[in-house]
Amino acid sequence: MAMESIELEAQKRELVGKSQNSLRRKGFLPSVIYGHNFEPIPIQIKYSDFEKVFKKAGESTLINLKINDKEEPAIIKDVQKDPVSDKVIHADFYKVNLKEKIRAKIPLVLIGESEAVKAGGVLIKTLSELEVEALPQDLPHELQIDISSLKNFGSHISVKDISFSDKIKIEANPEDIVALVQEPKKEVIEEAAAPSVEDVEVIKKAPIEGEGGVEGKVIEKTSEEQK
Repeated sequence: MAMESIELEAQKRELVGKSQNSLRRKGFLPSVIYGHNFEPIPIQIKYSDFEKVFKKAGESTLINLKINDKEEPAIIKDVQKDPVSDKVIHADFYKVNLKEKIRAKIPLVLIGESEAVKAGGVLIKTLSELEVEALPQDLPHELQIDISSLKNFGSHISVKDISFSDKIKIEANPEDIVALVQEPKKEVIEEAAAPSVEDVEVIKKAPIEGEGGVEGKVIEKTSEEQK
């Protein structure tokens, strides 16, 4: 199901380049909106507002971006994050035409319970998102996948098994595996084998001094030593 569009306030941005850092310190997120036959506009958004919207919309839900009181339908196309703090430091918005289909990557969310997992199986999610094509207003926020069909070890769910609206087209191989359950690895504890008679090392009692050499060992003296 497609989500309702979300409102987000923005203002045209005058500061560019290194001056963007001063905007961030003031609590604003430097951003830009662009699109087909649309002149890019540098904008700024209150970081707290963007954070709330990004959590709801991700990169697939339609947003009504209000720039100085003018509305532009858009989706969040890309975000740049600080490599250390992982905080968003810049966002790209793509202005869409509500009458033209676009492609977007939709997150996959596993729901439900699997009997195979309950039995100790290991659930493996092999795909985290799917690329789809649809009108902007029909893009789903996420695709939910019920894993209750995974009843046995080795069972899996493929792209073709996912239920979705006929308003969207999945751009993926129908045979691609989305999730599967592997049999748990059995911990093999090997018991030490009992030693055979041939393997037993016989330790003989050392001879008492004066009783001769070590039993079983022949010591030959040379003619020079015998003199």
